[in-house]
Amino acid sequence: MRHLLRMAGHSGRTNMHARNLAIVWAPNLLRSRDIEASGFNGTAAFMEVRVQSIVVEFILTHVEQLFGDAPLRGTRGTLGVPG
Repeated sequence: MRHLLRMAGHSGRTNMHARNLAIVWAPNLLRSRDIEASGFNGTAAFMEVRVQSIVVEFILTHVEQLFGDAPLRGTRGTLGVPG
């Protein structure tokens, strides 16, 4: 998560802010065996990925609070996310 947070710090050049990173990485970080086993497609799969991306975006925007580590230097206000 800290690596993705550092990537979000370059969103001014890459346009990969926390939301875009979450959309791209969520299906891999929060892989759902239920979706794979049942062969979800269409709307059900889209909704599952949407929930996954919301969770990953939340984690990215709250890394410091969730993992209790000291804040990363030079990233506050440059992540492309509020706060």
